[in-house]
Amino acid sequence: MAIEKYMIPCLNKKLFGVDCLGCGTQRALMLLLKGDFSGAFHMFPAIYTLLFLLLFLGLHIIDKSRSYHKIIIGLAIANAIIMIISYFYKMTNY
Repeated sequence: MAIEKYMIPCLNKKLFGVDCLGCGTQRALMLLLKGDFSGAFHMFPAIYTLLFLLLFLGLHIIDKSRSYHKIIIGLAIANAIIMIISYFYKMTNY
């Protein structure tokens, strides 16, 4: 059973024909699971900051004794900046 068959299609791309900011996230995650780290980065450059953001969000939910607010906000801002830059790069170069 191939997981790729069950990926959710991008609604923005289906309706308007244009990629969204998150296009490539699922495919990058699949590439990470297969061990293709550079391919995952090329597919979706914000994949690593997104994984760290999800890790710290999970820690924030589990570990109430520590404050992860500054780390989460910093990672969210870094993730948004990387997503925006890579989106504009993809739109102008492809």
